[in-house]
Order: sequence, then structure tokens, then C-alpha cells
Amino acid sequence: MFENNFDSVIADRLHEECGVMGVSSPAEDVAQMVFFGLFALQHRGQEAAGIAVSDGVQARIHKADGLVSHVFTPANLAPLRGSNGIGHTRYSTTGGSGARNAQPFLVETVHGPLAVAHNGNLVNATELREELADIASELTSTTDSELIAFAIQGAVNGGLDWDQAIRQAAGRCRGAFSLVIGTPEGLFALRDGHGIRPLVFGHMGELDQAQWVVSSETCGLDIIGASFDGRFC
Repeated sequence: MFENNFDSVIADRLHEECGVMGVSSPAEDVAQMVFFGLFALQHRGQEAAGIAVSDGVQARIHKADGLVSHVFTPANLAPLRGSNGIGHTRYSTTGGSGARNAQPFLVETVHGPLAVAHNGNLVNATELREELADIASELTSTTDSELIAFAIQGAVNGGLDWDQAIRQAAGRCRGAFSLVIGTPEGLFALRDGHGIRPLVFGHMGELDQAQWVVSSETCGLDIIGASFDGRFC
């Protein structure tokens, strides 16, 4: 009886987790660093993995079902060229498993491509989906994470700058979430006001030319030699 209960608790705990990773570098391709970060975060999600990168103009993405080491090879990492990159390793929560729910989600806006990686659950996903009914035909997944991407897209297309749009979209979300967001302007990261889902940040190099890193856990920083600067609050 104890063993069965223990297995149930572990299963519930694991399904609360996904891993997110982001790296921004002034003049270096970052996909390899995001890959290593996801590899270190593999314990947080073993169903799917993905990386999206941007050079400020064009975004490139690769994602699929499977372990990080199976999803990515030197051949499919090579085209992921860009100085801003985000990644995700997934356990299914809202939306279930399947390749269409793999992250990050990449959408286009009037100011260029937007990529979003999300760890958490929205308790108002149904309401948010109804609010975004006008773009329902564009949804490709059954997960609440894609709704966040489209909420940001709508705010940007409505005239807000990236910072304002992300703040407005986050304000429409209720629940526990950590977000890593790639835009043509750079990397953004935040978590819900209660700080339920983990998110840490650090850097490599001198501060005036630093490579900034965000990760679900410090192991994502350690594996690429980044310092731990603090936790988002």
C-alpha cells in the first residue's frame, strides 16, 4: 500500500513540472547552450523538447516528441542560428501529450516572430480561449501555453510595445506559470505574482557584454558555466 501511494505521489509531482531555458548573447549563436541547459533540465520533462532561436529578424524552431538527446542532433541544431534562444522540455499537464503540444510555440506579429515557452497551468484557460475566439482557427494545439503566445501576439498587433504587450498578456493569465519569451527585441522572462513555478537567472562574461541566462533550475546555469544571480520574484 505504501509503495503504491508513493508511486502516485511521485507521478503527481513530476507532472507538475516542465523545464524552460533561455539564453541571450550579444554576438554568439546560442542554440548549443540552450540544448545543454535542456539536457540538464531533462528530469523536469521527458515527453517532448524544443528550441526556438532568433537573429532579430528571422526565427527558427525545432521541436518533437522524445528526450532532449533524441530530439536534437548536430544536423538539426546547426540551422538554429541566432543570438536569442529559448527552449522547453515537457511533461504534459493541460492539453495532454503529442507532438502538436510540444513547445516552444512560435507565432508571427507585426513586429516579427514571437516564441513562448511555458511551465505551469492556467486556471482560466477556458475563459482565455473564449476571449481569443477570433483566432481559434490559428490554434495548433490543445495546451494553455499557446493561448499565452496568442494573447501576447494580439497585444503587440494592437499597438503595444513588447514590454507592454507581455505585461498585459500576463495580467490576463491566472494560475501558476513561468515564461521565457523570445522576441526580435530580445529575451523576456517572468513568472506569476505568487512565484509558484521556479525560475532563476544568471550571466556569463563581463556585465557590459554579458550572456544572460534564465532557467527553471540552477543546473541549467551550471552546465554552461553561468553564474547564479538570483531568482525571479
